[in-house]
Amino acid sequence: MKEIFVTETRARLRSWLALGYVLFIAYVSLSPFSGWQNQGLDFIEVLTSPLHLTYTTFDATLNLLSYVPLGLLIGLALRARMGVLASLGLSLIAGTLLSAGMEYLQMYLPARISSNMDLLANLLGTFLGGLLAVSISAWHGLFERLIRWRSRIFHHGGEMDFGLALLVLWMFGQINPSLPMLGNVFISEVARQPFAAPVAPPFDPWLSATVMLNLLMVGLLLLTLLRSTRHLVTTLLAVLCGVALAKFITAAFLLKSWALLLWLNSESMVGILVGTLLLAVMLRLPRTRMLGSGAVITLGYFVLVNFLLDTPLPAATASIYHWHYGHLFNYNGLAQTIALLFPLLLLGHLWRVKNV
Repeated sequence: MKEIFVTETRARLRSWLALGYVLFIAYVSLSPFSGWQNQGLDFIEVLTSPLHLTYTTFDATLNLLSYVPLGLLIGLALRARMGVLASLGLSLIAGTLLSAGMEYLQMYLPARISSNMDLLANLLGTFLGGLLAVSISAWHGLFERLIRWRSRIFHHGGEMDFGLALLVLWMFGQINPSLPMLGNVFISEVARQPFAAPVAPPFDPWLSATVMLNLLMVGLLLLTLLRSTRHLVTTLLAVLCGVALAKFITAAFLLKSWALLLWLNSESMVGILVGTLLLAVMLRLPRTRMLGSGAVITLGYFVLVNFLLDTPLPAATASIYHWHYGHLFNYNGLAQTIALLFPLLLLGHLWRVKNV
C-alpha cells in the first residue's frame, strides 16, 4: 500500500507540474494573443526553408533551454508509470507536437516568427530534458526519502497535489523582479537623470493591503497542506526566502543597477508584518471559519487587484530593465496572468478541501 501511495503521489504532482509548464510554453509562444490573421504562409515551406534564415544564437539557446524543463517534467511524470524507453520516446513526441503546434499557430501572429530552427532547438531541449528525467528517476533512495519527508509534513491526496502545484505557480509568478515583494502592481519608475537623487514616492497603503492579502492567501494555502500548524512558520519562511533569493538573482540579471532592490520597498515590509500578525490570529480559528475567512480574503484580493488598483501595464516597467528583448514583455504578462488566476484557483482549492 505504501508503494502505491508513493507511485501515485509522484505521478500526480509531476503531472500537475508538467501541465503547468505546457501552459507556460503556450503562453510565451502565443503572447500577446492579438492580431490573428492569415499571412499567406505555408507550414511546409516554413519547415523546409534554410535554417540560417531565422537562426540567431540567442534565440536558439533560449528555445533549447525553455524546452529542457518540459522534457524533464513530462519524462518524470511518464517515468512514474512506465519504462525508460517509453517515457523518453513519449516525452519527445509530446515536445514535438507542442513545439510544432506553437510554430504553426505563430504563422497567424504578425508579431511572431514561425521558424524551423526554433522547432529543432525545442526538440533538442525536450530530448535533453527527457534524458535528464531518465537519469534522476533512477535515484530511488533520494525520491523515497523526499516522498516520506513530504508525507510527514504535508497531507496527501489529489487535492494536496493540486495545492502544492498551486504553490509552485504562485512562487513562479512572484520571482519577477519588476513586482514588489509579495506585490502584484508593477514597478513603473521613469528613467533617472545621471547623478540626480531619486524622489521617494509617497507611501501607498493600498499596495500594503495587497501584500498583506497575498501573504494571507499563501499562508492559508500552506495551512490546508500542512499536517501540523507548528510547521507553518518554518515552511512560510522557507517559501518567502526562496522567493526573495530568486527575485534578487533575476533582478541582478535583468534590472539596471539602480533598480536592483526596488522590489523590496516599505509597502511590502508593512504588508508582510501586518499579514503575519493576522495569520497568527487565523491559526486560532476553527477549520471551517478559517477556510471561510480565507475565501473572503481571496475574493477581497481579487477585487482589489483587478478592479480598485490602477495597475500599470507590463510594458511600463521597461525603464528599470537593461534587458530589452521582446521575451521580457511575455514574462511580465505571464506574471500578470498568474496574479489574475491564482486567487480563482485558490478558491477552487479551498472548496475542494473544505471537507477533507
